[in-house]
Amino acid sequence: MSALREKILTTASHLFQTQGINSTGVDNIVAVAGTTKMTLYKYFRSKEVLILEVLEKNQQDFQTWLVGKLDSSRKSSDKIQQLFDYIEEWVSSPAFIGVGFIKASAEFPNEQDPIHQLSSQQSREFRQFISKLAAEASIKDADGLALQLSLLFEGAVQAEQMNRGSGAVKYAKKAAKILINGAGKT
Repeated sequence: MSALREKILTTASHLFQTQGINSTGVDNIVAVAGTTKMTLYKYFRSKEVLILEVLEKNQQDFQTWLVGKLDSSRKSSDKIQQLFDYIEEWVSSPAFIGVGFIKASAEFPNEQDPIHQLSSQQSREFRQFISKLAAEASIKDADGLALQLSLLFEGAVQAEQMNRGSGAVKYAKKAAKILINGAGKT
């Protein structure tokens, strides 16, 4: 990937997360990135394509980070228990500015919109990731627990995004431990 393309993606990601996707125009992106519209459209044929690539990159970066953290656990059963420890670490980081798929789905509520569809897909994929962790920990209803934990994750992240330091993740972490410990084993 060219350095300029990467800079446009990084700039757009930051602006979308801090100013909103619909509130961020292409003129603003190119001004902050120090490039031109022609260059932006050379790499991304439309703003929609740019948005989709930003969402994909952000989700991939988060997933890579989280998997790296969880891979340090020796036992599969530890991974599901540590999930919210790492989410709390991430949300507490000064770099935390929210979850792209949550913000994008709010700004693009039409279920037929490709941006909403990608956001919905990313939410499902994260829930499937949690389900896999639960299955590896021998949880009987891995999909049910994954749905519960993903609801806690999305709600706590949204609350922290709206009011930093609210304690939402800390309480979501406590609720997650209760749900995990109460889930039946196979």
